[in-house]
Amino acid sequence: MNTTAPELPVRTPERRPHESFTDPVAAVARLEELYEEATAFLREAFTRALSKGPLSERHRAFYPEIRFITTSFGHADSRLSFGHVAEPGTYATTVTRPDLFSGYLTQQIGLLLRNHGVPVLIGPSETPIPIHFAVGEGMTVPHDGALDFQLRDLFDVPDLATMHDDIVNGLGFRYPDGARPLAPFTAQRIDYSLARLTHYTATAPEHFQNHVLFTNYQFYVEEFEAFARSALADPESGYEALVGPGNMIITSPGAPLPPLEKMPQMPAYHLTRPDNSGITLVNIGVGPSNAKTATDHIAVLRPHAWLMVGHCAGLRNSQRLGDFVLAHGYLREDHVLDDDLPVWVPIPPLAEVQVALERAVAEVTQLEGYELKRIMRTGTVATIDNRNWELREVSGPVKRLSQSRAIALDMESATIAANGFRFRVPYGTLLCVSDKPLHGELKLPGMASEFYRTQVSRHLQIGVRAMEIIREMPLERIHSRKLRSFEETAFL
Repeated sequence: MNTTAPELPVRTPERRPHESFTDPVAAVARLEELYEEATAFLREAFTRALSKGPLSERHRAFYPEIRFITTSFGHADSRLSFGHVAEPGTYATTVTRPDLFSGYLTQQIGLLLRNHGVPVLIGPSETPIPIHFAVGEGMTVPHDGALDFQLRDLFDVPDLATMHDDIVNGLGFRYPDGARPLAPFTAQRIDYSLARLTHYTATAPEHFQNHVLFTNYQFYVEEFEAFARSALADPESGYEALVGPGNMIITSPGAPLPPLEKMPQMPAYHLTRPDNSGITLVNIGVGPSNAKTATDHIAVLRPHAWLMVGHCAGLRNSQRLGDFVLAHGYLREDHVLDDDLPVWVPIPPLAEVQVALERAVAEVTQLEGYELKRIMRTGTVATIDNRNWELREVSGPVKRLSQSRAIALDMESATIAANGFRFRVPYGTLLCVSDKPLHGELKLPGMASEFYRTQVSRHLQIGVRAMEIIREMPLERIHSRKLRSFEETAFL
């Protein structure tokens, strides 16, 4: 006796044919139209299922896609690291939240049109939209078992097979029809990260700015809020608002920004400007796992740069507490990226970011040239995954640190830089020496308090100033060709 339930018929929105576009603004408008049609279709069916019980049909809608076909080996400006494809073929990318990414999509499609002179095709893809990613704000999808019907019988659910980093990891990803990837992430991978960002930072993805600072201490958050309030008081600053966890927004310097009753794991604060050109600060806490988690998800927003500004252990006797460390290289013993980016892959310094950081240190400290060496060293930063490495037999670690010529040690910087390299996001590191464990200066409460009181504000100012310098650079200059591999996507 066959007890298998009959498969339900599938209902989908009316499928539109792909349309050719030579205007990037019009192309993005069509993407928004298709996406809204698809998600509205799913939301309506889901609402009906919740109120009336199981549906008699399975409901499915599809992400829109950008498709690009060229038959020419036409060579684009070789100085550009993005905005073109290397050889003839069919290229495609699925798209989610075109409203959130409208500026990015308009820019990237425009470069493709300009560099190849071939239109893009906009239409529905063959990739279903999971219901979890279609419901939007104000609706949640109940967990498995909470409904009187099986959700996956009626709707598509997130599929791990389509939420991967095969494109950025260079694993030869192709869409089912053989099209090569046009962008570094699939739509489902982006949707997955947008949801995680909201969970971990307690702020909506649309508040994130294109310049991201990471830190490992709450003290920097307090200084960032103080800087933000002073910026909001200055009509010439260009900053419009400060957004904190819970999507709390203030636009005047004296307005309260109350903390949430339960703070998220990695709270984010956004000092906003038009076109998302402001600065975001994320307190990732301590450890390479948090550093990887944050950068894995922020990467889908395609920021223009991210920097680590945090504390470190100074490894040289000539260093003093409060000195700065500008990383030129990394000793990677964090292990969280071993499967994605082997440790033998060098993580090069990016000249534009290094110059911006050094210039920012000089401006804030009023020291230049040889005098700057009194408070700042450049060299290798070691990142490890054991905060209490000093409690083990240290001859092995100390020998490796000495062989690497490391000048500082922390638990986040190499992870952030390596993921920047992997995701093609310009990266940099400026740390501040808060202890010297090899020389008997441990991070103790009294010493730490004095250090924090005198140094955190200046360090935060340097990070902000470096981002403002980077913001002034042309996009094609900051996005270095060093970050691009043999076979790259056209989109940044």
